[in-house]
Amino acid sequence: MSSTLVIQTSFLGDTVLTTPLLAQLANRGPVDVVATPASAALLANHPAVRTVIPYDKRGEERGLRGFFRLAARLRHTGYDLALLAQGSWRSAALALLARIPTRVGFNTSAGKLLYTTRVPYRDDLHHAARLLMLARPNGREPSAEELRPSLAPGAAERAAVDALLGRHGVTRGERLVALAPGSVWGTKRWPYYPELAQLLATRARVVVIGSAADAPLAGAVTTAEPSAIDAAGELSLLASAELIGRCGVVVTNDSAPLHLASAMGTPTVAIFGPTVPDFGFGPLAPRASVVGEDTLPCRPCDRHGPQHCPLGHHRCMRDLEPALVAERALTLLLTPDVLA
Repeated sequence: MSSTLVIQTSFLGDTVLTTPLLAQLANRGPVDVVATPASAALLANHPAVRTVIPYDKRGEERGLRGFFRLAARLRHTGYDLALLAQGSWRSAALALLARIPTRVGFNTSAGKLLYTTRVPYRDDLHHAARLLMLARPNGREPSAEELRPSLAPGAAERAAVDALLGRHGVTRGERLVALAPGSVWGTKRWPYYPELAQLLATRARVVVIGSAADAPLAGAVTTAEPSAIDAAGELSLLASAELIGRCGVVVTNDSAPLHLASAMGTPTVAIFGPTVPDFGFGPLAPRASVVGEDTLPCRPCDRHGPQHCPLGHHRCMRDLEPALVAERALTLLLTPDVLA
C-alpha cells in the first residue's frame, strides 16, 4: 500500500485547515505529517494520521544539520507521494532529498521548481478547499461536508478541561461563551473584548482562551468582568479545542481559535478587521456569523494583518461596536435552530 507524506509547517490555523486533506488521503493509505512542534501536538490522536513528525525548524533542528537529519529519516521510510501544503523552498527540498518520487504543490509556491506536479492555486476557494485540491487531479471541488476540519482531543484533554472548569465552580449544564482576544498580528486584535464580556455575562459564563502571551488581554477581560474565567496559557492547544467544543459560541478574531471552533463544530462569531474572509480563512463551523466593517475603502490592507494600522486609525476594528458583536453571539447561543 502506498504511503503519503504531507508537509505542513505553516501557522496553526493552516494545520487545522489541512485536516480535510488528511481525511481524504487516509482513505487511500497511510498518511504521515511533518509539522511544527505546536502543530504536531494539535494533530495528536487524529484518526487520519499514522505518524506526526515534529520539525522544529526554528529551534533545536534549525540549520542544515537538522534539515539533513530529517531528510534521512523520511528517506528511510520510503514515501511514494509528498503533498507540499506549505510551499517554501525548504519544504520542497526536504521532499526532494527524501527521494519521494511524486511531489505535488501549488503553482504559486516558492519551491515549485522542485515539484513533479503543480496544482493551480485557487484564490476563489476557501483555503481548506485549496489544500484538498492538491489531492484532486480531476479538479472536482469539495462539498461543504468534505471541507469540515476535525481534531481529536483525548482523555488527557478532557481531564484538563474538567479540572479547569471545576476550579472555577462551573456547574453541569451551565452555558459557556469563549472569547479569544489574541492574535500574533496586532491589527487583527479587536479592542472591545472587556466590554463584550460584560454584555454577555448576564446570559452565560465567559471563558477567555489563548496562549500565555495573551495573558494581558485576558486580564483586561477578567478585570472588567470578574466572573469570567481566565484560561489563557492554562491549556494545551488540543485541550483548548476541547474547551471550545463545550462552549455554546466562541467569539474570535481572524486567528487560530476560529479554526479550532470550526474543527469542533462550535458556533462562531468571527471578527475580521484588516483581512477579509475572501482570502480563504473564514469560519467553517456549521453555524457562523462574520463581523466586519465593509464600508472602509482601505480594507483589506494586508493578507495577514500588519502589526500597526498603515493609516494610524485602525477603524476596521475600532468601528465595530461591542453591542453588535454581542447581538450576533447571543443569536447563535440562544436560538440554536436559527442559522446566522
